Amino acid sequence: MASIHQFPTNPVPDDPSEPPALHERAMDNLEFIRDTMERASAFTAVPGWGGCLMGVAALAGAVIASRQVDGRGWLTTWLVVAVIAFVIGGWAMDRKARASKLALLSGPGRKFALGMAPPIIAGALMSLVLYRLNMPGLMPGVWLLLYGTGVVTGGMFSIPVVPVMGVCFMALGVGAFFAPMAWGDVFMGAGFGVLHIIFGAVIARRYGG
Repeated sequence: MASIHQFPTNPVPDDPSEPPALHERAMDNLEFIRDTMERASAFTAVPGWGGCLMGVAALAGAVIASRQVDGRGWLTTWLVVAVIAFVIGGWAMDRKARASKLALLSGPGRKFALGMAPPIIAGALMSLVLYRLNMPGLMPGVWLLLYGTGVVTGGMFSIPVVPVMGVCFMALGVGAFFAPMAWGDVFMGAGFGVLHIIFGAVIARRYGG
């Protein structure tokens, strides 16, 4: 009687086209949803009341700068005001982001900062050039125009009122170029002072502080 032998069979290799595990697909879907929501969301941590404080500092700076007898004192005054406004704005943005449980420099916040940075850096470099050329009278127009440009570009990732504010700054910058240079502090006070207060109040009331 013949005996029956069982021959070994080669194991079937895993099918590379086999769909991934359920938890892997779920993680991918969650990552996609998170990225989509992040791209679609707006940066809402723009300071409202902080913007008003920045405006008050700028109005005080305009009064002090107008009383300076030389260009160096005038420039020093506005540089001090700029530092104060930067500190106030940064503190207010961080405070508002924490209150809203938002990451300040992730997603829309990072895009907002990156959008504002190039015009602000360009304004700083132009200020250095104008100072070396002894042409401080052009600085108000440059500052207002480039700051407004930064607010517009950064505001594209923010709430709708922010780009509108940027356009207003740009308009004042253009006006400062064509107005007598003696009016520079008036334009600076109107822009960095009055516009910050008006739009800061609007942002605070409509978008939570």
